[in-house]
Parts: sequence; structure tokens; C-alpha cells
Amino acid sequence: MALKATIFKAQLTVSDTDRGYYVTHALTIARHPSETDERMMVRLLAFALHASDSLQFTAGLSTDDEPDLWEKSPTNEIDLWIDVGLPDEKRLRKACGRARQVVVYAYGGNKADIWWSRVGPALDRFDNLSVFQLPRAATSDLATLSERGMSIACMISDGSIWLNDRTSNICVEPAAWMNARPGKQ
Repeated sequence: MALKATIFKAQLTVSDTDRGYYVTHALTIARHPSETDERMMVRLLAFALHASDSLQFTAGLSTDDEPDLWEKSPTNEIDLWIDVGLPDEKRLRKACGRARQVVVYAYGGNKADIWWSRVGPALDRFDNLSVFQLPRAATSDLATLSERGMSIACMISDGSIWLNDRTSNICVEPAAWMNARPGKQ
């Protein structure tokens, strides 16, 4: 018998001074049986960083041809493709061909460093790709915020991200390994 996804409910209040975006989102997140709390919370962080009314969680781990999150245009074109973790080069090439903008949030400490040294040089040709590295300590701390019913406030200012619930306050400062270049965005 196949295991089913675990459903999490999140009340996410985003105060993004960098974008001038201040909204509370009521989210339902399905955590795949093989997904860790850390990965799920990195998906939630990615949502907060790109929050909009049209940004959606996808089937993610269950489907090879969908990202973890995406934003589609009214004509069903993919405007934004977001992956978390360490996707392979072939997947990212395909994503860059399908989406206007592709963003990867890599995490995992040394594994992420090794991944980037292997795939980074081959990805340099994609003008619509951004890759950010999330510090290992921060993503481990994010996992501690995971609850079936959670209320999280996210403050984004000058590239720093603060997430807190009723007991914890976590700072995440992503490092830009690659920024999309104007022209194709």
C-alpha cells in the first residue's frame, strides 16, 4: 500500500520591504512521504520569497515535469519555476527552456557545494536562471518550525529573511551563486 502525503496548514504572513509586499496567505502544503521537514520548510521559505496570489505549490516530488512551486500566466505559460534542493543539470536545462524565470534554492551544506561545483559551469549559459545557496544551519533551524498547523511571520528586508513563530526566530541569508541576467527575464 502506498503511503499518502501528510497535509500541513500554514498561516504565512509575509512582510517584504524589498518588494513592498505585505500579505497573509493561508496555505495547504502536502508533504510527500519521502520529504523531510527541512525540505518542506525550504519550500515554504521559497513561497515567502516569491509570494503572490498566483504562486502555487505543485505535485513536486511526485512529478518529474513540475517544479516545487510555479507561477503561471493567464495563458498557462510558466512565468516562474522554483526548485528546492539539488536538481540535476538536465532538469534545469528543461526548466530554463519552459519557463520565463527559473530559481533554485540549494541547501544541504557540503552536498550543495559539491553539486554546484559539478553543475554550475554548465548552467552559466542560461540567462533566466538564478541559484541561491541556503546555509545548512538555517535550513536545519527552519525544520524546527514545522507543525501540522503553523502560523509563521516572515520579514524580508535588504536580502535578509527572518521567520518566526510563537517560540523561535530564525534568520536566513541566502548566498547568490548565480543571478539571472536581464534580457531574458
